[in-house]
Amino acid sequence: MAEQRKGVKLGEIIQEFELEILCAAPDYENVPLRALDINRPGLPLTGFFEHFDTERLLLIGLTEHTYLSGLTRERRRESFDRLLAYPVPALILTRGLEAFPECLEMAEKHGRTVLRSTQQTSVFMSALISSLFNHLAPQITQSGVMLEVYGEGVLIQGESGVGKSEVAIELLKRGHRLVADDAVEIKVTSRDTLLATAPDLIRGYMELRGIGVIDIGRLLGMGAIKLTQQVDMVVNLEPWDDTAVYDRFGLESHFTEILGVKVPAATIPVKPGRNLASIVEVAAMNNRNRKMGHNAAQELTNRMDKLFAEQMEGGAN
Repeated sequence: MAEQRKGVKLGEIIQEFELEILCAAPDYENVPLRALDINRPGLPLTGFFEHFDTERLLLIGLTEHTYLSGLTRERRRESFDRLLAYPVPALILTRGLEAFPECLEMAEKHGRTVLRSTQQTSVFMSALISSLFNHLAPQITQSGVMLEVYGEGVLIQGESGVGKSEVAIELLKRGHRLVADDAVEIKVTSRDTLLATAPDLIRGYMELRGIGVIDIGRLLGMGAIKLTQQVDMVVNLEPWDDTAVYDRFGLESHFTEILGVKVPAATIPVKPGRNLASIVEVAAMNNRNRKMGHNAAQELTNRMDKLFAEQMEGGAN
C-alpha cells in the first residue's frame, strides 16, 4: 500500500486547544498545517532567518516576550514586520501573555493569524507537537486483522481465504480484543512505534465467509473492541508447504518493515488440525517474553552447549 499523509487545518488545532483568536487572517480556519514541528522564533526576532521554516507554527513564550519587552516600540515593530512578512500559518502566545500592539499591527498588515493559550509554554509545546505528529504522521492501510492478544498488538496477515478472520473470531471468544478487520490503518507515532486503528466506517465489524458481516460489539460486547493498539508483531498465515523449511527452534529473529519501522514477524503454516488461535496466543506471549530479555531458544541452546562442553571435558579426562 502507498504511504499517505492526513492533513490538518489551523481551525482544527484552534478548536482542539481552545485557543483565543487575537488577530484573524482571511480564511484562517482553512490554512493547512504541514510541518510536524514548531518554531520558537528567538533568533528570527533578532533578524537571523537562515534555516527559518515558514511552514511551522510560531510559538512565543516568556523568554521571547521578555526579550521583546526590552526593545523600543520601533525595534519591536521592525522585528514583527520582518517575522510576519514570511507566510507562517500562525503565531501563538503562551501563558496568557499580552500581545504587543506592534505584533497585532504587523499581523494585520501581512494578513497573519495571532492566537493565545493560557497553558505554560513547555506543556503546550509538547502537547501541540504530539497533536501535529498524530495528525500528520505518515500512514498506510494494510489488509489483515489487527488484535490485542495478552496486551500485545498482533497484525495477522495472509492471502485471501487462508483463515485470518476465523482465527480472529476464536481469539475474540477467548477474551482478546479486535482493533480492525480487513483494512488496518497504521501510522508512525512520535516514539518511532506503529499505531493501528480501523477506518471509521468498518470499526467493530468483521466479515466471515458463509455468514457475512457481523457486529462484534453486539455479539461479544463492547469490551471485545479496542480503538487503537501499538503493532508489536506481525503473524503471517500461509498454506502448509511440504517442501518448505519452517523454523523449529526460533534462534533467528525475523522482522518485517512497515513505514521504516522494524517489527518482529512470525510465519505460521496453516494445516488441518492445527489450533491456530492457540499458536497465535503463544506467539504473542513469546514476543512479550523476548522484549523482557528472555529467549527460550537461546537459553536452551546455551544449556545444550554447556552440557556438550562438560561431556567433552569428562571424556578428555
